[in-house]
Amino acid sequence: QVQLVESGGGLVQAGGSLRLSCTLSERTIMAYAMAWFRQAPGKVREFVGSSSWSGGGTYYANSVKGRFTISRDNAKNTVYLQMTSLKPEDTAVYYCAAGGVNSEVEVEYDYWGQGTQVTVSS
Repeated sequence: QVQLVESGGGLVQAGGSLRLSCTLSERTIMAYAMAWFRQAPGKVREFVGSSSWSGGGTYYANSVKGRFTISRDNAKNTVYLQMTSLKPEDTAVYYCAAGGVNSEVEVEYDYWGQGTQVTVSS
């Protein structure tokens, strides 16, 4: 079965950087659009960014544009979320997802990881 495993979360100071990884098992990431979502305490899950199956098309939430970047390493079957200029409001559990459509809509994604905690201190 398809599994997605996130890693790289942790505690970072405001203004710092962190890179999250999402590794897909049993399937190649080149067959899927890959996305990142996050859920902050007391908030609903929200879209962060996504990448087409080819990596040629990306979308980002306005709140992270210019600060976060999605990239793919096909050899490692891994998608990354490089986060810079982190703010306390970026604190959340971050989830990766895989699906057939490059979209900001949660229901378009078929497979989800367990999430990794990112905490940004001020």
